[in-house]
Amino acid sequence: MTMEPPQSLPPSTPDTADLGAHLRAAREAAGHSLAGMAALTHFSKPYLGLVETGRRPTTPDVVERYEHALGHPIGTPADPIRLTHEWLIGDPPVPRQLRAGRRIGTGLIKTLEARVIELRHLDDTVGSRTLLPAIRTELDQAEHLARTASYTDACGKRLYTVIGELAQLAGWVASDAGHYQDAQRLYLSGVTAAEAAGDRALGAQLLSSLAYQITNIGKRDDALLIARSAVTGAPDASPLVRALLLERLAWAAACLRDTDTTRRALDAVNDTYDQRTDNVAEPEWVYWLNRAEIDVMAARCLIELGQPATAEPLLTRALAAYNHDHAREVALYQTWLAESHARTGDLDAAREVLARIDTTAIDAGSIRLHRRIAAVDRLIDRRAQKKPATSTRRPTE
Repeated sequence: MTMEPPQSLPPSTPDTADLGAHLRAAREAAGHSLAGMAALTHFSKPYLGLVETGRRPTTPDVVERYEHALGHPIGTPADPIRLTHEWLIGDPPVPRQLRAGRRIGTGLIKTLEARVIELRHLDDTVGSRTLLPAIRTELDQAEHLARTASYTDACGKRLYTVIGELAQLAGWVASDAGHYQDAQRLYLSGVTAAEAAGDRALGAQLLSSLAYQITNIGKRDDALLIARSAVTGAPDASPLVRALLLERLAWAAACLRDTDTTRRALDAVNDTYDQRTDNVAEPEWVYWLNRAEIDVMAARCLIELGQPATAEPLLTRALAAYNHDHAREVALYQTWLAESHARTGDLDAAREVLARIDTTAIDAGSIRLHRRIAAVDRLIDRRAQKKPATSTRRPTE
């Protein structure tokens, strides 16, 4: 049995023929031939011809490369709410017969899977400025295989799982670097790949990652809806996966000052985490979730809910046990400890924590970390001037 790439568009994208026509019009307006655009985007001329005429799906990576080559956006921006709704109610695509092409087997799939794990663990110690191009290259290559190669149904599902996992990782690193639109596009394209693979937990992970970004920089009501849908849409997720989804739901609720939802979600995180067992397999992408990480998220939520004194011991304990080779995460958690001190009035302690932040973490390309340090610095200055914090909608990453 063979499998071909999903022929339906990502739910957040306009009709295939319509968006293909947008691509063609944008190309012609810029004075590029189809052959010229193929050279600029590194897709084949016949493939782009099929995309522009609506006979092949207009995937997010095609749109992105047209936009990069032409220097302006094309089509309708992706709508994460619509995609989330259709993800909740939709069924995985039915495998279809694949056109002839290079045949790939389990050996190559295993290599790709191992590479994803390697890249994921590099994110613990390598800055986003360095890591993002490497991940994008791997993702482009995997997507090219999915478009042009032939494979069995089983290999196809594993290939689309690789693509979904790479899209999630690329989205996470792009978001850390401040490339928020690119991150959203990556997350949404990853949901499509996860659905092609029939991997409901991975789809939920991608949507909850998007919800986390939107919580920090976008419409928080939308973020809460997406985070809640990710939990609802993966009822059979393993304990660690479900704990992760619930954490992001708690964070979205806390940033909206929804105390009841936050507390219920945090309680569920603890209960679910305690249900983990060696008899239940967990996906590799949740390897990092442990008690220290759970305590950090609980502390962050408590700070958002106005309980910094309760948060401080959780952060202190988690940082004491944390691997300091993970400089960015340590630095981010230090900013939350500094904020807990500042909000309880201990400004000297807050300044002292910020002064301890490893400068290598600051220089690693993490816009998320830069924003956190700046936000806490402003808070300390306001408190030092004996003025109340005036914004309850500050960036909280």
